[in-house]
Amino acid sequence: MEHIALSKEAAKEGMVLLKNEGEVLPLKKGSKVALFGKAAFDYVKGGGGSGDVTVSYTRNLYEGFRTLADRVVVLEELAQFYRKNVQEQYAAGKEPGMTEEPEVPEELLRKAKAFTEIAVISICRFSGEGWDRDSKDFELTSQEAAMVEQVKSAFEKVIVVLNVGGIVDTEWFKEDPCIQSVLLAWQGGMEGGLAAAELLVGEGSPCGRLADTFAKKLSDYPSSDNFHDSQDHVDYTDDIYVGYRYFETIPGADKKVNYPFGFGLSYTSFSLSKPVVEKRGEKIFVRLEICNTGRVSGKEVVQVYYGAPQGKLGKPAKVLAAFQKTGLLQPGETQTAVLSFDVNHMASYDDLGKVAKSAYILEKGPYRFYVGTSVRNAAEADYVLTLEEDIIVEQLSSKLAPVQLQKRMLSDGSYESLPMGAPVDTDANILEPLKLGDVDGLTPVVRFRDRYVLWKPDQSKHKLAEVAEGSLPMEEFLGQLSDEELAELLGGQPNTGVANTFGYGNLPEYGVPSIMTADGPAGLRILPECGVHTTAWPCATMLACTWNPQLAEQVGEAGGAEVKENNIGAWLTPAVNIHRSPLCGRNFEYYSEDPFLTGKMAAAMVTGIQSNHVAATVKHFALNNKEENRKNSDSRASERAIREIYLKAFEIIVKEAKPWSIMSSYNIINGHRASENRELLEGILRDEWGFEGMVTTDWWTGGEHYKEVKAGNDVKMGCGFPERLLQAMEQGVLTRREMEVCAKRVLELILRVDL
Repeated sequence: MEHIALSKEAAKEGMVLLKNEGEVLPLKKGSKVALFGKAAFDYVKGGGGSGDVTVSYTRNLYEGFRTLADRVVVLEELAQFYRKNVQEQYAAGKEPGMTEEPEVPEELLRKAKAFTEIAVISICRFSGEGWDRDSKDFELTSQEAAMVEQVKSAFEKVIVVLNVGGIVDTEWFKEDPCIQSVLLAWQGGMEGGLAAAELLVGEGSPCGRLADTFAKKLSDYPSSDNFHDSQDHVDYTDDIYVGYRYFETIPGADKKVNYPFGFGLSYTSFSLSKPVVEKRGEKIFVRLEICNTGRVSGKEVVQVYYGAPQGKLGKPAKVLAAFQKTGLLQPGETQTAVLSFDVNHMASYDDLGKVAKSAYILEKGPYRFYVGTSVRNAAEADYVLTLEEDIIVEQLSSKLAPVQLQKRMLSDGSYESLPMGAPVDTDANILEPLKLGDVDGLTPVVRFRDRYVLWKPDQSKHKLAEVAEGSLPMEEFLGQLSDEELAELLGGQPNTGVANTFGYGNLPEYGVPSIMTADGPAGLRILPECGVHTTAWPCATMLACTWNPQLAEQVGEAGGAEVKENNIGAWLTPAVNIHRSPLCGRNFEYYSEDPFLTGKMAAAMVTGIQSNHVAATVKHFALNNKEENRKNSDSRASERAIREIYLKAFEIIVKEAKPWSIMSSYNIINGHRASENRELLEGILRDEWGFEGMVTTDWWTGGEHYKEVKAGNDVKMGCGFPERLLQAMEQGVLTRREMEVCAKRVLELILRVDL
C-alpha cells in the first residue's frame, strides 16, 4: 500500500494545470458535476508494449470522484451511459484507450444541464511500442469535437481533463472562453484517476510543470516536416534546435507556442525575489527567495537558464542549467533556494572546426542568466559573465559523424550544408546474414548440463564465488571456460521464476547463476499468468513534469524493491530518449524534450533502483526517436546534435548515477547500427564517459552477434548466437580475447546483483 500511495502522490505532483480562468477550480465542497467523455471510464494508466504493467486494479476518473463522494456529487445516470458504452466496446474487441467517443443522447444532456452547471470533459490517448502517432491522434477526433461543442453550448462551467501520454493539440481550448479550466493529467499509473479527482476538488494544489513545449499546431514542430517521409531514415535537420531551443531561438517561432517549457499553474501564487547571481570558482551560483503569496499551500519550481553568445557556432537563446522544486510552502511562507552549475556546462560542441574541431568550447563574449518559473517568464539577471577569449573545455575526437545528412538548421532559421563523408564501412558479413524475421521472438536455448552433486562440487572447476571473495582473479576464472561456454555467456538465458524477458549468466557448474531481467519503465512487468501484481507508476513524461528528482528517486527505490522481491536482477528502465517529435509512439516512456531535465530525473531514478542492489538498465542508446521500422531506420544527425541533445542525458546519468547496465537501441545511427557501433559503445560511452557497466542489446536486434561483441555490446538479447560467434572465430574476425572482455562485464554485473 505504501507503493500505491507513492504512485498516487507522484501522479498528483506531475499533473499540470494549463488553464484556470474565473477560479472554477478547485471545485467547492458539495459541487455537482456531469462527466462527459468515454475517458472517464476508458482510463489509460500508461502506454503499451514494454511499458505495460499487470496490476490488481486501476482507478479511473469516475471512481476517483466516487471515492470523494463527500466532496463532489456525480450525475450517475450520465456516468452509467459511458460505463455501459465502454464495456460494450471492450466486449466488441476495442482495446483500452482505443475506443470511440459515443454520441450523448439529447435527453441525457438535458438532464445533465438541469442537474448542474459544471461539466467535466475527459479525453484520453493511448500509444505504445512499435508504432508512431499521426495528426489524427494529435488532434480531437470528429466525435470528440462534436461532444465538446455539445457540452460547451449547455454548461456555464467546463473543465477538461487530458489523460494522455504525450503532447496533444491545445489550440481548441487555449483561447476558448467557454472552457475555463484544463488539467493535463497525463497517464498517472494505477491511481491516476483518484489523483486527478483529488486535485480537482482541492486536495492539494497542482505543482507539475511542463517538460515539453506545447505548440499551437503539429506542423509548428520542425521535426514534423519529415517524420513520416521515409521508413528507411530520418534526417535530423532541426539539429540542436529541439523543443524550446527552437521556439525560443528561431525568429518568429515564439509566436507558435501555446504553453512554454516549464509552464504550470497553481491554486496559489508565488513571488520570487531578485536573484543574486555570481561566479565562485568554476561554478555559477544563483540565490533567491520564493514566497507563497496566495491562500493555500503549494510548491513552485525555480528554473535557471543561460544564454551563450552566438559566436561562430550559433547557440539556443536559452538553455536550462539548473532547477529546484520548493517544499510545500504554506501561505506567507518563504524558502531560500540556492542553485548552482559548472561554467563548463555552458560549452558547445564544435563538430566542423569553426573554432576548434571536435572540442567543447566556451566561445568568448557575454553569458547571460535568466531566472523564473518557465523558459518564457525567466527574467534576465543583473550578472553577466564575459569571457575575453575562447576556451577549449574538452578536446575530443570525431565520432558518429554523419555521411548522408545534407543540411542542418542554424540559430537564425536558415540552414547550412554539411560535408558528405564516405559511406560507413559496415564490415560485410563473413556469414550468411540472418534476416530479421528469422530472429524475432527466438528464445534462448535450454542447454543440457552434466549432472553433478551439489554438495560435492567439481574441484577442477573454479567457481565465481572465488572471484567475489577476492581469492581468484577474474581473468583466471575466464581462462578456464571453453570457447563454447564463453559464447553462451554472451547471449540471453532461459526464463526462470516470474520472468518473461530472459536473463544473464547460467553456467551452474561454474557457480554462475541466472540473473533475470524484467521490463519497465512504468512498473515491473512480469508474466501476467503468474498472478503477481505490481505497482503501475506514472509514465516517465509525467515524472519529468514533477521536476522533483527526490521524488523520482523514491519511485525508483520503491520500484526496485518490487524487482528484488520478485527475484529479478535487472530492471530494463529508465528510458531516456528525447522528445524530438510529438509523433514518436513511445514518448510516454521518455522524459522530456530537454536532455538536462531528462538526465537529472533519470539519474535519480537509477540511484533509487540500484539502492536495492539490482541493476537499472538505461535505454535506448541512442537516437531511438521513432518506432516505425525502428530496427532498420537510420537516424541521421550531426555530431553536435548527437552530443549536445541525444547523448547528453545518458552522459549525465553515467557520470552521476553510475548505472550498472545500458541497453543499445535498435536503430541505425549515421549508417551504422547502434548495437554494432564501437565509436558509440567504446569510444564515447566507456572511453570518454568512464562507463564501467555492461551493455545489452535491445531484444532481437537486426545486428550480427559477432559485430556486436567486437563493438563492446556485451550481451545479445533475447538470445545469442554462440554458433555464429564460434564461426567468426574460425574465420579470424573475432578473437577469444574480445569475447572475454564482454564476458568479464557480464560476470561483474552478476556479482553486483544481490538477490
